[in-house]
Amino acid sequence: QVQLVESGGGLVQAGGSLRLTCTASGRPFNSRAIGWFRQAPGSEREFVGTITWSGEQTDIIDSVKGRFTISRDNAKNTVFLQMNNLKPEDTAVYYCARGVGGTWTAERGRTATEYDVWGQGTQVTVSA
Repeated sequence: QVQLVESGGGLVQAGGSLRLTCTASGRPFNSRAIGWFRQAPGSEREFVGTITWSGEQTDIIDSVKGRFTISRDNAKNTVFLQMNNLKPEDTAVYYCARGVGGTWTAERGRTATEYDVWGQGTQVTVSA
């Protein structure tokens, strides 16, 4: 059974950077896409980005494009979300999740129901 654990969250000033890490334990996840989602207080969970199992393709939402990047190291069962030039509106709990498998498309990657294992989340707070 795979478990995902996010780390790297914290408090940062606007314009700062954080790197979130999603680490898998149990069976490796290098055959699956990994997605990042976030949820701000009082808001629905929002897709942030996804990366295919090979790491060759990523998809990022427009609001963070150019500031956030996703990468992975399958040898270490780890996926990263590098967040630069953070803004107060990026404040949220960030979750990583494992895709259910099969041919991965951008549409599938943006859909929360296409992920079957979720981490517990890590808080990111950006002060103005």
